[in-house]
Amino acid sequence: MNIEKTLEKLYALQIFGMKFGLENIRKFLQVLGNPQNNLKCFHIAGSNGKGSTASFIASILQTAGFKTGLYTSPHFVKFNERIRINGEEIDDEYIASFYDKHESFINESGLTFFEVTTALAFSYFFEKKVKYAVIETGLGGRLDATNVLKPLAVVLTSISLEHTQYLGNTIEEIAAEKAAIIKPKAKVFLGILPEKADEIIQQKCEEVDCELFELEDYIIKRETYLELYTEELDIDRLDSPLHGYYQKYNAALATLVVNKTLGIEDLDVFDYGLKHVVENTRIQGRYEIVSENPKIIFDSAHNPEGIESFLSEFLKEKSRHKKSHLLFGVMKDKEIEVMLSKLKKAFDEFHFTDLPFERAEKKENLLTMANKFKLCSDVIENPTEFYLQFQKNKNSGECLVILGSMYLVGEIKKGLIKKST
Repeated sequence: MNIEKTLEKLYALQIFGMKFGLENIRKFLQVLGNPQNNLKCFHIAGSNGKGSTASFIASILQTAGFKTGLYTSPHFVKFNERIRINGEEIDDEYIASFYDKHESFINESGLTFFEVTTALAFSYFFEKKVKYAVIETGLGGRLDATNVLKPLAVVLTSISLEHTQYLGNTIEEIAAEKAAIIKPKAKVFLGILPEKADEIIQQKCEEVDCELFELEDYIIKRETYLELYTEELDIDRLDSPLHGYYQKYNAALATLVVNKTLGIEDLDVFDYGLKHVVENTRIQGRYEIVSENPKIIFDSAHNPEGIESFLSEFLKEKSRHKKSHLLFGVMKDKEIEVMLSKLKKAFDEFHFTDLPFERAEKKENLLTMANKFKLCSDVIENPTEFYLQFQKNKNSGECLVILGSMYLVGEIKKGLIKKST
């Protein structure tokens, strides 16, 4: 077994890019014995919050004593992060063995990276006999490779204008794409959605006769926490260990999902599951404070809605810093100028860098955009070295935030690991 060579081959499949459609994944899954048909799944989609909500759900299920699979993307440092059972990453041997066994079919069929990874996750969860699998979509919903499931529950965390070249140019079109993961007999759960998106989801649920639960019907917002009340649960103070008020909504949504899908009513299970989400699922990159002196924050905000959520937390502490710096790298298909216009009020200096992906926006183009907003900005060649140099500024009173893409956070985390070995 050579996991390095296996991963090289797997990453090489990214040359096929994003291929929308379910024909290839269905053929591959048929070869594998259709493991997805034997999984009891929670299927999660949304523009923002889907990774956090999926992690909260998995943590609650694990706390309740269930062997729980969790499939998320992308990874930060190591491919294995994408596929976990009770917080433990899939082992190298299984990945290599799976790929070696099916390499001919993968190549002959022109399967994409995400199609193979999704099939790998389904096979692993089936063979390891998980009780429940929590599955995060990739991009969109209707033609996403994960949309071959017959889930117990469908969760739509949020809907905003993103990936418009693939999903549509309006909230209604994007909502319809994401709503396509709703299947007959599944329970459907909604986070806080725009009214137009909400209407599309309601219509879809009526068409396929699904029971619909909307988070706003069950919560009361307080200044620093939420209250959540269902017929079975009275939670007077629902909080989250993840920074940001928006994470309280994700935690509340996960609680509602598990309660209404499985009938779990034990308040201790929900309390412990939410509080120990990091320990149970290894979630990272969500307003992750990696240094207090100087203050350094990793965040996975990658679209305007995500930026708004980040700012709702960061602006509370901005005044405590003498100067705030932003290290920013982003994919070119994002609404970059909108993101920069929102970030302008929060940072004194902007530092732009490249990401090692064809889809990434060049740092020089980011600098040109920044000039439109008269931002104090420059370009950075090596983000990891920039991070390390900033880290030496003890007692400077300055703050560094790294966001714009989960891939940027991942590149720095990988760089730091290499430096330490």
